[in-house]
Amino acid sequence: MVQQVTKGIKISVETTFEGTFYRNYKVQFAFGYKVTIENQSKDSVQLNSRHWKIYDALNKIEMVDGEGVIGKKPVLKPGESHTYNSGCLLTSPFGAMEGHYNMVNFSNTGKFKVAIPTFKLNAPFALN
Repeated sequence: MVQQVTKGIKISVETTFEGTFYRNYKVQFAFGYKVTIENQSKDSVQLNSRHWKIYDALNKIEMVDGEGVIGKKPVLKPGESHTYNSGCLLTSPFGAMEGHYNMVNFSNTGKFKVAIPTFKLNAPFALN
């Protein structure tokens, strides 16, 4: 598990290897990740959007931007957390992801970014 705190918002990420399958005559490596967003600040905040950089060992970097997380824009009061599961497909058994969430602080309506720490995506059978 990797963790990072930015402006009182703690991000924790756990990854899993989900398996391989064929799509469009190419092998794909499926990875899952569970993200927990914990508000350790004294203010209520809302997650509005996300930005991901997905690194695939055999491919170029893919950028993904979107509203909320899995269709939600969670509001977190002090001490609350939100956990969600998602995943990605790679063309190789190795990769990584990192990014940030765009948040708003309800106390001062200020917008800020919360870093998502870099986490590795590794198929266990490909490791030494």
